[in-house]
Amino acid sequence: MLSRPTPEPAAVPGLPAPGRCLVMGVVNVTPDSFSDGGQWLEPEQAVAHGLELVEQGADLVDIGGESTRPGAQRPPVEEELRRVLPVVRRLSDAGAVVSIDTMRAEVAVAAVEAGAQLVNDVSGGLGDPAMLATVADLEVPYVLMHWRGHSDRMQQRAEYADVVADVVSELRPRLQAALAAGIDSDRVILDPGLGFAKTAEHNWALLANLDAVHALGRPVLLAASRKRFLARLLGDADNTRDPSSLDAASAAVSTLAAAAGVWCVRVHVVPAVVDAVRVVARLAAEPVGSAAR
Repeated sequence: MLSRPTPEPAAVPGLPAPGRCLVMGVVNVTPDSFSDGGQWLEPEQAVAHGLELVEQGADLVDIGGESTRPGAQRPPVEEELRRVLPVVRRLSDAGAVVSIDTMRAEVAVAAVEAGAQLVNDVSGGLGDPAMLATVADLEVPYVLMHWRGHSDRMQQRAEYADVVADVVSELRPRLQAALAAGIDSDRVILDPGLGFAKTAEHNWALLANLDAVHALGRPVLLAASRKRFLARLLGDADNTRDPSSLDAASAAVSTLAAAAGVWCVRVHVVPAVVDAVRVVARLAAEPVGSAAR
């Protein structure tokens, strides 16, 4: 017997509210992202891919110009701006709901001016001390992720007494800092940061206990797509298999996350996940104990 999914996630002002888990499609405008680095580096390619994701049903398109794979080096801010702004502007002009994936306040400002409607900050405001106040001034929704340091050293910090309790206890003051900076509480979205300063075992523990993150009282974004812990589960400890071979596992995690009440899932391949979250929403709408029809 299927268990009943949780009710529909809370809506976030200014963003789509279809009454189900949202699907965020990824467009990495980078040469070195772990999954698709280099594929969408040129603006024409990135825009075409973003439009394809929207056509396939993505509710939002997340544009990032800095790789956050383990060991990645940061590009200069000028290079990040060069990569993302033409893509943000053209996708926004085409009607896409665009998220800017950045840790830099300067990039957030320029991207929102170019049409982005959401700032997705994997550093939770720790990567740039100006970020929280900047987002408050921009008056856009903000994804605040659990983070312990930049990619070149984050895996050295993957030590926890209790990963679920520790992640929650570290997210709580970041949420408080965002509110103190003036970001409206209904605009803050939390992300437990799968793969960021976390081992495979840490990721699975967080997935099994998403209710602890939800207990902080904010919508939750989950980004598990194509990450290394899925490769390890499927027998690839050396992470040598093609990332696209992880899409079925990624869709499975997204389905379970949607059933657990996650507000949005961030994925590289959209169609199967769009179908999955619609199935989850339909099951959640079915009255408990209704007669078989």
